[in-house]
Amino acid sequence: MPLALTRRSLTFVTFLASTLALGAMTGLTHAQDIKIQHAQGETAIPASPKKVLVFDLASLDTLDALGIEIAGVPTGRLPNFLSKYSADRYEKVGTLFEPDFEAVNSAEPDLIIVGGRSRVKYPELSKIAPTIDLSTDPNDYVASVIRNARLLGKVFGKESQAEALVTKLKGSIANLRQQAPKAGKGLLILTTGGKMSAYGPSSRFGVLHTGFGIQPAVENLTITNHGQAISSEFILKTNPDWLFVIDRDTAVGRNEGAAKRLLDNELVNQTKAWKSGQVVYLDPVNWYLVGGGLTAMQASVDQIAKAIGKK
Repeated sequence: MPLALTRRSLTFVTFLASTLALGAMTGLTHAQDIKIQHAQGETAIPASPKKVLVFDLASLDTLDALGIEIAGVPTGRLPNFLSKYSADRYEKVGTLFEPDFEAVNSAEPDLIIVGGRSRVKYPELSKIAPTIDLSTDPNDYVASVIRNARLLGKVFGKESQAEALVTKLKGSIANLRQQAPKAGKGLLILTTGGKMSAYGPSSRFGVLHTGFGIQPAVENLTITNHGQAISSEFILKTNPDWLFVIDRDTAVGRNEGAAKRLLDNELVNQTKAWKSGQVVYLDPVNWYLVGGGLTAMQASVDQIAKAIGKK
């Protein structure tokens, strides 16, 4: 009898030890997950995720700048500095607007990143794998770009690299903001298909004013995603010191140089900006397609600083 009890005791102890060990391993797995606050809530993701799909060009820009390997991207036009992601070795998982859910599911990602144009697909993608929305905040644009860069640096163990790039960007913006008030007033317009729209401080391109310090040439522009429709007469009446232009046609790969041809008319030619050679054609891919990535924003700041620094 004592011997049987001993055997039962040993069996129980072995079972208990195995159960505790399994529980400890499970607890360790959960402990390795990290909770990320993002534009659409909080998501638990694996620490240092290995297979990442990116549906946001700003995030792709920042991840590339940090040297983080990506598994899959949407198809579509890319700036030259991100052109390598067109290669076949990167899985193609749909477009920014329409993910290929079958391809996404087959990829078995550890993490999916959305933002901007793809943010509306967050609910569906989050059912497949942990998904975070890194859309930038138009009301706090620069801060949100920096916040997203630091977050990605933390997720992938690249904090020092992210901080170095953030420090450089912040310094460049500070220098631009010192120059900007002396430059005069600016108007930002987008041209597409022979039409023009103007964007003010609270718009999707408002960072020109709120973040970079360029004084707006006109207040109270209509705040919509497509801006306020304007004409050459409007530009002449506003008569800005600087005219900043985003050529959407060039950004999407059609009718190269359309903005320059549209603006070269007798009305715009009379403005202070035109007469002073202060019409700046912003990099359309960086502004219209990429937006708040570290490389794109650094290039945008540098371009504007160089333009107004000549005067």
